[in-house]
Amino acid sequence: MKADVKPKVVIIGGGTGLPVLLRGLRKYPIDLTAIVTVADDGGSSGRIRNEMDIPSPGDIRNVLAALSDVEPLIEQMFQHRFQTANELAGHSLGNLIIAALTSITGDFVHAIREMSKVLNVHGKVLPSANQSVFLHAEMEDGSIVTGESKIPQANKKIKKVFLTPEAINPLSETLRAIKKADLIVIGPGSLYTSILPNLLVPKLGDEVCKAKAKKVYICNLMTQAGETLDYTASDHVQAIYDHMGNRCIDTILVNNEEVPELIQERYKEELAKPVVYDVDRLIELGVNVIYEEFVTYRDGYIRHDTDKVAKILYSFINK
Repeated sequence: MKADVKPKVVIIGGGTGLPVLLRGLRKYPIDLTAIVTVADDGGSSGRIRNEMDIPSPGDIRNVLAALSDVEPLIEQMFQHRFQTANELAGHSLGNLIIAALTSITGDFVHAIREMSKVLNVHGKVLPSANQSVFLHAEMEDGSIVTGESKIPQANKKIKKVFLTPEAINPLSETLRAIKKADLIVIGPGSLYTSILPNLLVPKLGDEVCKAKAKKVYICNLMTQAGETLDYTASDHVQAIYDHMGNRCIDTILVNNEEVPELIQERYKEELAKPVVYDVDRLIELGVNVIYEEFVTYRDGYIRHDTDKVAKILYSFINK
């Protein structure tokens, strides 16, 4: 790679994990593209999606804010959520602005592009689909649960997730970014409701599997009730392989720092506990395992240390 050409990095995910990672990666000299899920159906995003028949803006909004280069007050305003007792209750201003721009331009992707200019966004933010999509889960008992927000609430073991409608067209820009990437990062984020909804978009997941770039999966630090209860690290990887029909991960990044008992106690109410990293099984699955200490604690909860994870990912490019 020429010295004056920035390496191309594609990050795929959604939820709260993706913005955290992006805040660290944006500091490096890379050509960054974030591919973001639009399957959210809860809260402000769900209301806007249902009323306007557009992709859910919430995860996109959070990523735009993470990559923005504006005064802190502007970002705070963009992320502001109304606490009123009328129709604005629960709505984020950023969601409303993205919805308004979609109405004005007639296109969700165009709206994101214009919003990126206003916020002086570092890199490119792309939805995994330019249409309203619905996430469904088939449970092991045969029942079907519809809705990203409702799947974890069902508290049943998930057999598989899938999207409707069947005809979902990925963006050509998204497919190009994946093909040209030097590094593809999957996660962190909720396995079934933030990561897989991207990979299940027709052609998008296939392109990830076929891409020549090194593919790194950032495993979650804690299990999640209603999604990954009692899952080991290899269970996460196996679920991705089962949905893709392909062994599409080269490397998994796992934390080897002990989680303090006091922190674990906080998670017991959520039936969450530290993910067990079963290395032998991961190696059987053909995954290179990278151990690092990269956790931090905020308000008594465990998080990925964005700077440490970004540094590790950037080192993969140089290798």
